[in-house]
Amino acid sequence: MLLCSADLEVAKGWCFGPWNSELAISVGYANQAIDEPHLHHRITEIYLVARGTAEIRVERETVALRPGDLIVIEPGEAHTFLPSSPDYHHFVIHTPGLTGDDSRADKMAVDRSRLGI
Repeated sequence: MLLCSADLEVAKGWCFGPWNSELAISVGYANQAIDEPHLHHRITEIYLVARGTAEIRVERETVALRPGDLIVIEPGEAHTFLPSSPDYHHFVIHTPGLTGDDSRADKMAVDRSRLGI
């Protein structure tokens, strides 16, 4: 059994993944929507909204998120979060779960103009 409790004082964090378990995925959370335009070369990101509201920009489309929503961002899709409510909280799953240098190399910053913002 693995158990993780989100630290509500921290903007985002990671609970489980190949670095501390046999999981082939990485599982984390965020307590706010973080505006950091980027894409992943190999990782699919799955966001599950638990509380609050936020907007996410995927390529040139803005999507409003609310509790119970789940959104999948495919490899190569540029994205960033826009404003969120103060009570916002989501969980995120990365598949495949990468570690160390592989994880850092998979994430590429993109210019805001690609997202039309």
